[in-house]
Amino acid sequence: MSNRVSVISRKKPAPKPTGSERRQHRRHDLEGQEIPVDRWDSGHKTDTKFGKIVDLSSSGVRIRTTKGGVKPDNQIRVRLELPNYAGISPFISSGSQSGLSPRNDWIGWMTVNRVVQVGSEYDVAGQLMDMDEVDRGMLGLYLSTQPLAA
Repeated sequence: MSNRVSVISRKKPAPKPTGSERRQHRRHDLEGQEIPVDRWDSGHKTDTKFGKIVDLSSSGVRIRTTKGGVKPDNQIRVRLELPNYAGISPFISSGSQSGLSPRNDWIGWMTVNRVVQVGSEYDVAGQLMDMDEVDRGMLGLYLSTQPLAA
């Protein structure tokens, strides 16, 4: 009997992300669904159309808009309303008496990281700042059923 061990295959370790890969969560392409994003005025409980979602992750969003004047480091209060998909609601409401209940919309702050002009429109990308962990987890589950962005 021999004590020799032979290596059949050796996996190379996964490459470490380069400086250009900063994403914590995977982006999902929602541009074809034409999902609107509203700019929310909490004082008046009103919303105005801001643009549409191009891609979304559980921590950030890229919006295509015709509204100029948005600068990096601005904070915008937004309202996202996503349709149910595959029986999954994208958010959770914890304010009801019976505990947690499914919800389709989320209102919170987006911190703008980047603004790029694309023809006559602008791509505004930023982080979703004040989303609680339950909503972030449900949004991640919801997005796992969607196609990935490039």
